[in-house]
Amino acid sequence: MASHLRSAAEITELLESWLEADFSFRKVGPTAEKLATLAAEDQDFILDWVRRVASSNLEVAWQFARRAPALVGSMDRRLMEAWVLGACDVYDRQGLRHALTVMEEADQWVGNLASRQLEMTAGVLFDEIAGVLGNFVRGLSGRRLTLEQGKHIHTDTDKLYLPGVLARFPSAEDNFKLAKAMATLLWAQTRHGTFRADLAVACAGFPDPARALGQLHALETLRLSARIAEELPGLHRDMERLKRELGEGLPAGWERFAERLSTPEANIEDSLILLGDAYQLPDFIPWCYQGELRPDAVAAAFAARREKEKARLRVKLAELLDEQSRHRETGASAEPPDDKTFEAEVDDEDGRLDLELTLDGQPIAPPEDVKQLMTSIYLDFGDIPPEYLVPAGDGEYDASLLGEQRADPDAVWQGTYHEEGASFYPEWDMGRQHYRKNWCVMREKDVTPVFDGFHRETLEKHAGLVKHLRRAFEAMRDENRLLKRQAYGDDVDIDALVEAIADARDGSEMSDRLFVRTHRAERNIAVVFMVDMSGSTKGWINEAEREALVLLCEALERLGDRYAIYGFSGITRKRCELFRVKTFDEPYNDEVKARISGIRAQEYTRMGFAIRHLTDLLKKVEARTKVLVTLSDGRPDDYFDVYRGQYGIEDTRMALLEARRAGVHPFCVTIDREARDYLPHMYGAARYVILDDVAELPFKVSDIYRRITT
Repeated sequence: MASHLRSAAEITELLESWLEADFSFRKVGPTAEKLATLAAEDQDFILDWVRRVASSNLEVAWQFARRAPALVGSMDRRLMEAWVLGACDVYDRQGLRHALTVMEEADQWVGNLASRQLEMTAGVLFDEIAGVLGNFVRGLSGRRLTLEQGKHIHTDTDKLYLPGVLARFPSAEDNFKLAKAMATLLWAQTRHGTFRADLAVACAGFPDPARALGQLHALETLRLSARIAEELPGLHRDMERLKRELGEGLPAGWERFAERLSTPEANIEDSLILLGDAYQLPDFIPWCYQGELRPDAVAAAFAARREKEKARLRVKLAELLDEQSRHRETGASAEPPDDKTFEAEVDDEDGRLDLELTLDGQPIAPPEDVKQLMTSIYLDFGDIPPEYLVPAGDGEYDASLLGEQRADPDAVWQGTYHEEGASFYPEWDMGRQHYRKNWCVMREKDVTPVFDGFHRETLEKHAGLVKHLRRAFEAMRDENRLLKRQAYGDDVDIDALVEAIADARDGSEMSDRLFVRTHRAERNIAVVFMVDMSGSTKGWINEAEREALVLLCEALERLGDRYAIYGFSGITRKRCELFRVKTFDEPYNDEVKARISGIRAQEYTRMGFAIRHLTDLLKKVEARTKVLVTLSDGRPDDYFDVYRGQYGIEDTRMALLEARRAGVHPFCVTIDREARDYLPHMYGAARYVILDDVAELPFKVSDIYRRITT
């Protein structure tokens, strides 16, 4: 169907409605006139995004509407979408002021495109290239670095930050190579010692420290480019070509610096020695892949890991020392080591980084985790300080310093909220028709066990049903399947025989698959039960859920299927909680039985985050059939939140679609009599069951389980 070309009056009416112009006094007329001059397809594209963004924030939508007409004819639509979605993401995380700053960057897009005579640009998005570049960076030597999206191109020595969109070149291939060049230069800064000196202090003595830092960055770029040319020559050729195409080269007066810093022995100290002379020259205009230095971010990252890495290495060395002592004790006439201090040998030649340990003059091959620790420490200091190589004594370091102690999930809600240690999940915004990134803040908690008589009382109350369930589930375990048209078997397949005789009479070759064979069904199933622990389940519903879980566990223990149980609840997107009742690896023991007894009604019914988390959990399990069963009493809901209503239903539906795409089969058991209004839309016609009476749940759950796993 062809798009309808709208007039300025029609566009004005739409913008006034979506942007609430009557109340905000936005003058949409001039923008409508600009939109009226565009092709119908371009009008539809811009107006659709205005409507979608307006569901999140009217001002962001208005700024998009104002700027989009100047971009739509010359910029790839994927880039425009990335730009406006980036503004929405910033609005979600940092608020309106920062989002408007992103919108204002559109003026830079217009200027850049004008300078290239409005040529069509096929940019690349961070989300599309992060996986490939992440694997590339992990294959390089040095510290294990991760990639993250950021406004500024820099590294803090733990992460490499790249922009959300790169569109400096007309082709997507060249823009990808530019991103790869950026990541490589940032990696080289961590690998070849740019931050082994205090750059802020080194530049503080100059009249303009910020300018001195820029010139120092240029010197380091020359030094590191020479190292990249030596270690990654193919990539370096691409980097040189990208510079040439943009007209970038070595400024006059910098040739001697490039020659001095191109030797393999050159290090950060050489750059600092040359900084005084470089400061006298005009500003070095950064190359396209250069980014910037952020000494403040580096200092924060170094401070965060310094003591932890020292503690971890010393504890690991203590474990190695114990292992070596036990090994020597088993040897003939072995003597304990005289010197309990390790020594480290580092070979950092030709781009390779090899680390070895010696104890009492004997070489020891360090385990991979110890090697990674030593590598990270070496990159910070240029060697392994002697105090790091002294094994830790008993009780010298606590678990919190080692980062191995799990924080109390409840403690984070006390006082000022913070997100340290949480997991983040996206949420589908039906108005925006896109995900809100890292929107839900989720923490796993253990259900507090209650050691009472609930398990025993449930088995006594349903004694007859328990016997029936056990027999039914044992039958499921032992059920056989008749395989027809087999080359060998227990009996003749009459149908196959008749067809074979008919083929023989026609002159065709007679099949030898004439038998039937009984095959014992091999079950390979993993199931997660997702239990609604919202406040509305308080009372009989909660009791019925717990009874059903007890009966299921008793039956599943006979069947042998792998299963896990988690509860979910929360209040707003900032406090999404998942409650561990039983993990896949845990046996069905007294602790798990007490946790089932301890399941209690909590807050509200935000479901999307729980489905996404448990889908990720199931993806890690090796099983032919993966099932996610939800036990709930109602529709998705939350506290005075947009999640209440259609938004929550659409987010849950999208999470279920994601689960199905991941090979997980979702199913819902509910007692909500109004569920027929929304469950078919969320789960599909055959993937749910509605119980009229909560008391039926313990009796029906076994039949339901048989239905969805066979």
